[in-house]
Amino acid sequence: MTQLTITIKQRPRFALLGLEGELDRQTQPALLHALDPLLTASRPRIVVDTAQLEFCDSHGLWVLIDAQRRAEKRGGALRLIGVHGSLARLLTITQLVSLFPPYSDLAHASAWPARD
Repeated sequence: MTQLTITIKQRPRFALLGLEGELDRQTQPALLHALDPLLTASRPRIVVDTAQLEFCDSHGLWVLIDAQRRAEKRGGALRLIGVHGSLARLLTITQLVSLFPPYSDLAHASAWPARD
C-alpha cells in the first residue's frame, strides 16, 4: 500500500503544502482533500514542496494540474519546489515545465508581488 503524508503550513501570503511518500492513484484523493479548502480562497497562493516525494504518476500530476487551473481561475497560483525524480520526468515528458516552472527554493517560489 502506498502512503502519502501531507503537511500544510499557513504563511502570511501563501500556504506551504509538503508532500512525502508516493502520489499515485491510491493517494491522490488525500491530496485533493487537502487542496480543496486552500483553493476556495480569493487568490489562492500555494507552494507545494515535493522534495520528499518519492514517486508521482499521471494521477498525481493531474491533481497538480487541476489545482493550478483552479488557483488561476481565482487569481492565484500553485508553484512547485523540490521537483525531482518521477515528477520531474513527468513534467518534462508531458511538456508541462512551462505550467510549473522550476523554483530553486521557497524564497523564490513565494515571491509574489506585494500588490496585484
